[in-house]
Amino acid sequence: MRKEERAELFRKRVGERMAATGISRSGLARSCHVDRSTVAQILSGDDPRLPNAHLAAEIAFALGVSVDWLLGLTERSETAADLLSTSFRIADAQRAPADDQIIAWHREAAGHKIRHVSATFPDILKTEDVLGWEYAAFLSKTPEQAMQSLRDTIEWLRAPGSDYEICVSRDMVESLARGEGYWKGLPREVARRQIEAMAESCARLYPSLRVYLYDSKRVFSAPVTVFGPLLAVVYVGQFYMVFRENRQVRALTQHFDQLVRESDIDARSVPDEILSYLG
Repeated sequence: MRKEERAELFRKRVGERMAATGISRSGLARSCHVDRSTVAQILSGDDPRLPNAHLAAEIAFALGVSVDWLLGLTERSETAADLLSTSFRIADAQRAPADDQIIAWHREAAGHKIRHVSATFPDILKTEDVLGWEYAAFLSKTPEQAMQSLRDTIEWLRAPGSDYEICVSRDMVESLARGEGYWKGLPREVARRQIEAMAESCARLYPSLRVYLYDSKRVFSAPVTVFGPLLAVVYVGQFYMVFRENRQVRALTQHFDQLVRESDIDARSVPDEILSYLG
C-alpha cells in the first residue's frame, strides 16, 4: 500500500469511528491534547501525510481501537487487550460429572463436530458406580441431579446430526483393567462392568460417537475439547483455558486429528479392542 493510500485509509477509519462513537472533532482534539485545527487537517485529505506515532496512538486510544487497524495493518479494530480478552479466557471448572459450563458450550456448538480428549474416560461413557466413586467428594449436586444432567448430554449425542469424536489413552484402559494407577481402590467388579459398559456404548452410539485409542507413550495430550470452529477448551484442573481465536482453535483441532491418525484401529473396532483388556 502506498503512503497516500494508507493516509486515506487512516482518515476514513478515523471518520468512521468518530461517527460510530459520536465523538466530535473538538472532543477528539481535547482527548488527544491537540488543537481542533490539527484534527481538521488530519480529516481534510489535503495533506497526504500521516500523523506522527504519538498522535496516532492518542487518536487510537481516544477512539477505542488499535493503531494497527487505523493504519490498515489488520482488519480487527480491537485493541490488543480487547483481542486477548475475547480470544482467550480462564473459566472455573466444576469437579462434577455434569458441569454446567461444559453443557452450555455443547449447546452453543449444536450442529458442529465435537472433538474431545478426556483426562480419564469421558463421563458420558462411565457407569453410575464409577461416577459415584470418582466424584463422591466433589458433587455440588445430588447424585440424582448429576445423573439426570448426564443423561441429558447422552440424549444430545443420540439426536440426529450429532457428531462426537473422543480420544482415550490406551494406558487408561489398561490401568482400569488391572486396578492400577488412577483406578487403584476401585472394586474389580465395578471396573469390569465399566469396561463392558464402555464397549457397549461405543458400539451402540456409533457412528454419532466415534472413540479412538491412542498410545500416550508415542503422543501426549492434555484434556481438551474442541467445539467445532467456535472454541477450544483445555482442562487444567480447577480451570478451563478457553480459546476462541481461529488460529488457536485450528491448532488444537489439528492436534486432535493427529491423535486420531496415531490410532492403529478404526472406531468401529474399538468396542472389541476395549473388551480384549478383560483377558
